[in-house]
Amino acid sequence: MALREINSKIVEATVLPGQRLFSQRGAMLAYRGEVSFTPNMQGGQGGVMSMIGRRMANEDTPLMSVEGSGTVLFGHGGHHVQVINLTGETLYVEADRLLAFEGTLQQGTMFMGSQGGVMGMVRGQVSGQGLFTTTLKGHGSVAVMAHGGVFEVPITPQRPIHVDPQAYVAHHGDVRNKLSTALGWRDMVGRGSGEAFQLELSGSGTVYVQASEEKL
Repeated sequence: MALREINSKIVEATVLPGQRLFSQRGAMLAYRGEVSFTPNMQGGQGGVMSMIGRRMANEDTPLMSVEGSGTVLFGHGGHHVQVINLTGETLYVEADRLLAFEGTLQQGTMFMGSQGGVMGMVRGQVSGQGLFTTTLKGHGSVAVMAHGGVFEVPITPQRPIHVDPQAYVAHHGDVRNKLSTALGWRDMVGRGSGEAFQLELSGSGTVYVQASEEKL
């Protein structure tokens, strides 16, 4: 895989001729070799539809396309970073948590309501996160960002997982999500944390959760 963790805040990417990486703008810390960085207005390998999805999700900032021959160090805002290696599955991740990913991965945009129905849309409205979630599918590595570290929680058919929506980072596997409520609607007014809302993930897979509810 092209991405590997150097420490909890920095990942190193190997850039090879004929291959591309995509990174969040402003994420490059240092590099060695002949490496170029150019804005990618189409939002990675997803093409125009991915770009439209990002625009609808208020993610107008273009990704950077990284090409050439050398190594690059990526980090952003002092956030904790973690590399997730994909072997054909689809990763669902909040777009603002993406640090860098390999160009071998196909990028798309999923409307949260398509999995969670009306409650999925409510989750986006109330938690402050978008109604759209970025998808990355294929074989390759992804570096994601979080506050205070990331831990992996397995999801099994016998044991659904409940996550604070603001602590959610990403998930993969055969997983469905819906928003459940711990309080009555009247009690939930003005509340956006896990005391009122819980993102229920069921099926088989893994969810990545950050150690803080703070938004990036």
